[in-house]
Amino acid sequence: MKSKRAIKIFTWVSVGIVVLASGVWLGLGQVSGSIKRIDVFGKLTNRPDRVSTAVNYLVVGSDTRIGLTKAEIKELKVGSRKVADGARSDTMMLIHISKKRDKAVIISIPRDTYAVIPAHISMDGKKSIPETPAKINAAFNWGGAPLLIKTLESMTNLRIDHYVEVSFLGFKSMVDALGGITVCSKVPINDPKSHLVMAAGVHRLDGLDALKYVRTRAFDGMGDLGRMQRQQQFVSAVFREATSSGVLLNPIKLNNLLKAVLKTVQTDSELNQGDLVTLAKQIRNLRPGKVRTLTVPLANTNYFTPAVGSAVLWDPELAPDLWNRLRKDLPVIDVIKNKTDKSIKKVDKFKTRTASENPCGSLK
Repeated sequence: MKSKRAIKIFTWVSVGIVVLASGVWLGLGQVSGSIKRIDVFGKLTNRPDRVSTAVNYLVVGSDTRIGLTKAEIKELKVGSRKVADGARSDTMMLIHISKKRDKAVIISIPRDTYAVIPAHISMDGKKSIPETPAKINAAFNWGGAPLLIKTLESMTNLRIDHYVEVSFLGFKSMVDALGGITVCSKVPINDPKSHLVMAAGVHRLDGLDALKYVRTRAFDGMGDLGRMQRQQQFVSAVFREATSSGVLLNPIKLNNLLKAVLKTVQTDSELNQGDLVTLAKQIRNLRPGKVRTLTVPLANTNYFTPAVGSAVLWDPELAPDLWNRLRKDLPVIDVIKNKTDKSIKKVDKFKTRTASENPCGSLK
């Protein structure tokens, strides 16, 4: 029972805040009206067809400082409001939940991905802007969630069904509501930008230090790619925390988590309480070994163009293969059967990990 409920919390805090909300409403009978909602799909046209009943969520961690007090900005150490004027998508994860609701794939999308931002109308509605090459997180800055979704759908031919956005403050509040998260680093961390100083080994992080941990990227030379690896490991740590402490079985912890979520998360206007409750019932058979995390396959981590500068370029063969599999709800792991000795070989060409793996084991 614990593992069934814990997967909801895992999918939420790091990849699908939505699923945890499902468990919350299912268990407490709370209403969904308290969550902030935005219209992200209403004006989108020429979208990819939906070819299966699988569900795709886009989860975005926004770096906006809007709404934060000076004291909160100082505490979170995220710079001034001017640093992220207009806001950018600091973290992007796409969650694919299979049509049988028994498997999930979580794909990290580098914020420096080279993209061609589709033609759009400026945020103030005064200018018609032609398609423009840029890093993908610029789409969020230029046109908010609708333009980011439009950009991703044009690049993947994968229809995004729902959108969830969490802020810096929201992330901190949710981790604190969980009572902290345990992480492990094989190397010491000293990042002057995120203000994280941490010795190698096991550490119990509160919300503030957890935020520093998932944002840190200026100490190992791996930049955003190293940060995404730590974010994926953090996802697994959240799952293990929820499983071991029984958060969703503890009314006090659950209530605190619910309050934190309702205050700091916003979703698309089409995601309603009925959808969440139905999803919660459907994913009861989802197990940690059936949840796979990966980074979109890359061909070049220093792809330079005069118009964009240095960016990250997706693999021209593997990336389309991945998106096509998700669109058709096909496995991301190939199973090859030997006709002679009937042995089975699994081929993981996308280099995935599962939520049940030890995060220390995958740290480089």
